[in-house]
Amino acid sequence: MITATILTKNSQKTLKKTLDSLGNFSEVIVLDSGSSDETLTIAKKYANVKVHLSPFLGFGPMHNYAAKLANHDWILSIDSDEILSKELSKEILSLELDLEKIYSVQRHNFFNGKRIKWCGGWHPDWVTRLYHRSKTGFSEDLVHEKVKPSDLFLTPLKQPIFHTPYAEIGDFLDKMQCYSELFAEQNAGEIATVPQALFHSWFAFIKSYLFKLGILGGKEGFIISMYNGHSAFYKYLKLAEKGKKSDV
Repeated sequence: MITATILTKNSQKTLKKTLDSLGNFSEVIVLDSGSSDETLTIAKKYANVKVHLSPFLGFGPMHNYAAKLANHDWILSIDSDEILSKELSKEILSLELDLEKIYSVQRHNFFNGKRIKWCGGWHPDWVTRLYHRSKTGFSEDLVHEKVKPSDLFLTPLKQPIFHTPYAEIGDFLDKMQCYSELFAEQNAGEIATVPQALFHSWFAFIKSYLFKLGILGGKEGFIISMYNGHSAFYKYLKLAEKGKKSDV
């Protein structure tokens, strides 16, 4: 048996489609960190969903806490802006699960209604999401957390997850604020400067737009590449700011 786990906070725009795609799973754990919209109302409409509340601990610790709340040892971790394809749901539920394996899936990422096949971090995008909680779990990173390999065999699944991380430009700005703050907190103590922030920003943009072929993605490729550059800039700018405050 498999428990699906989802972290939520103000996820009303995407959560219904996510939960609809998990209808064949007997247990879905929704761990919410303070939603003020209709997220909890939506979640409570599903018979297979159990809602739990927690202050935000960082993404890695939150994933591990959600796994502890499950009744089953096999954990399928899904984001609140992801949708399991019907084919992936069937593939997962038909697996002969192996304790010595962890399973990865390919995310098909969408923006402006288009699948993005370029840009750094958007394609190809393989993520490890199915694991046995007695064998491994997520790293304790506050952000950019991953399931730890723990010398287990990584097995790719054939069918995809559909992912729409940004419905509008404001979503880019919200995520930039959240992730840059967590990055600075996670790396507190490291030295960063404004010139370093500029370097990381330009390198992230060039890598995404030229090396990762965002230039082929038209308007969407340019917007995403610019976001990658700005995100890198503010991550290191905030890290530099934290360094100055710690010196006071």
